[in-house]
Amino acid sequence: MGEEQLPIKKEEDHFTWSPGESVKRDYLGVASEGADSANASAWPQIKEKPEFPQQCKREDQPPIKNECVKCSTGESFKSEDDLGLANRGVELLNGSSTEGWRAENVISPLSDGNKLLEDDDENVIKNPSGDKLCKCFQCGKTFGKKSSLKIHTRTHTGEKPFSCSVCGQRFTQVGQLNSHARTHTGEKPFSCSVCGQKFARKDKLGRHTTTHTGEKPFSCSVCSKAFSKKDNLKTHTRTHTGEKPFSCSVCGQRFTVKATLISHARTHTGEKPFSCSACGQRFTEKGSLKKHVIIHTGEKPFACSVCGQRFTENGGLKVHTRIHTGEKPFSCSVCSKAFNTKENLKIHVRTHTGEKPFSCSICSKAFYKKDNLKTHTRTHTGEKPFSCSACGQRFTEKGNLKKHVIIHTGEKPFACSVCGQRFTEKGGLKVHTRIHTGEKPFSCSVCSKAFNTKENLKIHVRTHTGEKPFSCSVCGQRFTRKGNLFKHARTHTGEKPFSCSVCGRTFSQRRSLIEHLRTHTGEECFPAQSVATDSLQQSN
Repeated sequence: MGEEQLPIKKEEDHFTWSPGESVKRDYLGVASEGADSANASAWPQIKEKPEFPQQCKREDQPPIKNECVKCSTGESFKSEDDLGLANRGVELLNGSSTEGWRAENVISPLSDGNKLLEDDDENVIKNPSGDKLCKCFQCGKTFGKKSSLKIHTRTHTGEKPFSCSVCGQRFTQVGQLNSHARTHTGEKPFSCSVCGQKFARKDKLGRHTTTHTGEKPFSCSVCSKAFSKKDNLKTHTRTHTGEKPFSCSVCGQRFTVKATLISHARTHTGEKPFSCSACGQRFTEKGSLKKHVIIHTGEKPFACSVCGQRFTENGGLKVHTRIHTGEKPFSCSVCSKAFNTKENLKIHVRTHTGEKPFSCSICSKAFYKKDNLKTHTRTHTGEKPFSCSACGQRFTEKGNLKKHVIIHTGEKPFACSVCGQRFTEKGGLKVHTRIHTGEKPFSCSVCSKAFNTKENLKIHVRTHTGEKPFSCSVCGQRFTRKGNLFKHARTHTGEKPFSCSVCGRTFSQRRSLIEHLRTHTGEECFPAQSVATDSLQQSN
């Protein structure tokens, strides 16, 4: 009997076993009828008796051709997976190969045979309802099917058995490969029943459908804002947490959205992957190209329901609508001043912080706004991109051109609601209104004197500082105001632009003309000013 005992030994944490002829398949988890009773005494030599899966022959099932090739009994199993687990167990015990069974059918093959024996029973568990679940031995996640567990296991092993025959990219699931293949074929089998738009993936069609239904199933637990996509909610949540998980490897700047990081990276590389098919101009972002294309098409698909004004972008229409509603949803946390756009609030906040993030590369002058820097740069380059269609005069700023055009049209679209006086600019009306209200919002920090315009305050401050920024190119005399310099310059040129409509006498200054008119009318100061104004208009 001693010669027939089964010697068991441990080698490098793996079990090695030399089976006798009488050993049956039942050794893999059930009592062996033909095995020597001494076999049982061999188990204590191991740390723990191996527990094999209960892959027994089912009495109520007809025999099938999944026969064991590792023992002499020719035992059959319900499926190849069951047979595979049994043969894998014998293979690990023997240290031999399992030639009669395909190795890829093993659900979770491990290099450590002892680990397989210890954890295999844990792979199949039951939930409270009695349903069998397959459990991942690495992370504990459970699945209803062995096939699902097999796919999941690849997240741990990194296995990607399905590869694209065109570009070689590999995938863990055949469904992912099929979806990817459509990027090469251009096939879009999923179409929207409402608008007919086609998609390559079913999940993208599902997301698109919400644009018609208005459904927003994902809501923020902090502010209750709802979203149609889960990814959008995830991105939004970062506005509350302040999380910026994506950082630039060049400058270290961090971003909440990966797409923003990708766009930012192009500021370092100079890459402009999006080009206009009409003129060839290239852009760093797809959105910028989309806006540009409208220059060629002239398309303005978004119209205001109140005044009919049309816009190239939905965002532009949304901001415009607030002009009619008076909505200003963005308020300053410092002074509570409200704004109709988030960008305007952002710029305003810099007046409190003193931040000037945009600086000139030539003279280093810094600005609150990027547009201000762009305009300033033209003072160095001499560029004047805006020209008048009537007279050809060119300007560095679009606003200056707009003001100039009114000279030709005579248009004064802004009227005072109190006295009816009209103005060419909204800013002029705003300043004029303060005459009626008496408002003087700008006060001197030195003497507290108040002014109705910022420019008047600026001029007044020079009386404290002694600053005289305007100098005469002829004699060098300096002045606090530009207008005073112009008056002074006439003493050198002899120019007299103001003429009397009664006698034709000319004057270098308006005040001198007003005083002269009294000699004709005999009126006091205020009536004379009225006459002077009429005379000036006639002479002009």
